[in-house]
Amino acid sequence: MELKTLLFEKEAGIGLITLNRPTSMNGINDEMMMELSALMDEIAVDDEIRALILTGGPKIFAAGGDIGYIAKLNTLQAEAFVALVHEAIDKIANLDKPVIAAVAGLALGGGCELALACDIRIATEGSKFGLPEINLGIIPGAGAGQRLPRIVGMGWAKYLILTGTTIDADTALHIGLLSRVVPAGQLMEEANKIAGSFLSKSPVALRTAKKCLNYGENVDLPSGLVFEQKMWSFLFSTEDQKEGMNAFIEKRKPEFKGR
Repeated sequence: MELKTLLFEKEAGIGLITLNRPTSMNGINDEMMMELSALMDEIAVDDEIRALILTGGPKIFAAGGDIGYIAKLNTLQAEAFVALVHEAIDKIANLDKPVIAAVAGLALGGGCELALACDIRIATEGSKFGLPEINLGIIPGAGAGQRLPRIVGMGWAKYLILTGTTIDADTALHIGLLSRVVPAGQLMEEANKIAGSFLSKSPVALRTAKKCLNYGENVDLPSGLVFEQKMWSFLFSTEDQKEGMNAFIEKRKPEFKGR
């Protein structure tokens, strides 16, 4: 597919999506979300891709929604737009492959919400995170009100959303929003290192683990435990489980086939 607001490449099992609207600081609009949604569909069925990295480039991740575009929407148009945004972002969250957000610079508003949908978030020193929508007379609409409390707890989520405060990478690391903070020149090296670590693991086990984690966010503890129990047992019907355990017993590296 032809992409105008995104760049995409894949190499050695790792897919890389780069937000590409530099003149608007990677501002999120309908065209970008339509392209992202369609691209995620392609990635979902591409067995060559075992892990995915989402970035905005070396200077900025995304400064949020394209306000010049969003400000002109009426109520029905706003509802259609935010539904499109949810569709694209949910496909990131529900992808059955690990997704890493590699953040440099600003990740504000919708940009922060894109990162929240990823499984692992890393950022460069000096990066900034925030949800300033309250200062525009609106609220975060792309999932932050639901995902952020699940990641950092309700106290920090309320503080960030209700005050619109921007925090730095070190604070984001402290509250659990980030997993790693790295020097600017090492961002993609670290993202590729993490993504590369997934290539030696069972695709079936990774897919099942992510499914259990996502499911557990939305149900009570007993329901989540039962689901995890069933998924754990299911893996004993796979070739990868047998290969993994046999390799451990035989003191060799496993060769997983994704079956």
